[in-house]
Amino acid sequence: MRKILTIIATLVVLVVIGAGVVNWMNASKIETPTIPGIHSSTPEQPDWCPKVEVLAAPGTWESSPTDDPINPTANPYSFMLTVTKPLQERYSADEVKVWTLPYTAQFKNVNAMHEMSYDESRNEGTSKLEAEMRMMHKDCPATDYVLVGFSQGAVIVGDIANQIGAGHGVVPAERVRGVSVVADGRREPGVGQAQGNPVGGVGAEVSLELLNPLTQAIMPGATMRGPRAGGYGSLNDRVMDICAPDDHICDAPLGVGNAVQRAQALIAANAVHAQYATNPNVFPGSTTTQWLIDWAVGLIDAK
Repeated sequence: MRKILTIIATLVVLVVIGAGVVNWMNASKIETPTIPGIHSSTPEQPDWCPKVEVLAAPGTWESSPTDDPINPTANPYSFMLTVTKPLQERYSADEVKVWTLPYTAQFKNVNAMHEMSYDESRNEGTSKLEAEMRMMHKDCPATDYVLVGFSQGAVIVGDIANQIGAGHGVVPAERVRGVSVVADGRREPGVGQAQGNPVGGVGAEVSLELLNPLTQAIMPGATMRGPRAGGYGSLNDRVMDICAPDDHICDAPLGVGNAVQRAQALIAANAVHAQYATNPNVFPGSTTTQWLIDWAVGLIDAK
């Protein structure tokens, strides 16, 4: 009897110990906290990848398809250089990659019939910029992007932001820290975040959309596509829209009018459009160049 009682007591102790171990293991699974940053969704990537890539798209006649995207020299007076050079001087290439779109950047019109058409030039630029982003995201999935474009380059950057914001672009929207479009030909009031002095007009492609068939005599191969369907979607709060008052490219009148006259005004020499680096009437007390540099630095240094 004594042996039987000893065996029963031993079994009870083993059961109690076993139950305690099981409860401890279950409690450990439930109560173990998740430490922020340990189980992060940020993907791993090679050490050579930059934290941020700044992509700049120059305007018409400010680039070349054979230009060096890291050290562009096709047009030393390119507006984008006033922004990209200071960023390259501020950050090491290992930390921030600054890449300038090399594309034809032409605009066929009655004054330059030998040039590539606007549609062809814009499509070429869009394809090249998307290819760079696609390649970088494949190799460096944790790298973030800052995009900035001027004039024809702004149309390209805005179109790419439109696709990313709609959820079917070349990189996920969460990888885009910010976008700036300067003198955007598809500008719409209320789309994106307007910066600087307010303007009352719209982009030339929006202004001339209904007159597109008539404008082909002045600008063959330049389709006036109107506004971007869906705007910037999930990127809307991160897209900065900059337009100088009286710049015919982004501050054009809305409504049907004299198509030929308006098309001629579009391709005419526009002093306002060429002076964003120095024009004090965009950002009072400053310039578009300085605003863009400060904006980009803020995004790069944010995290």
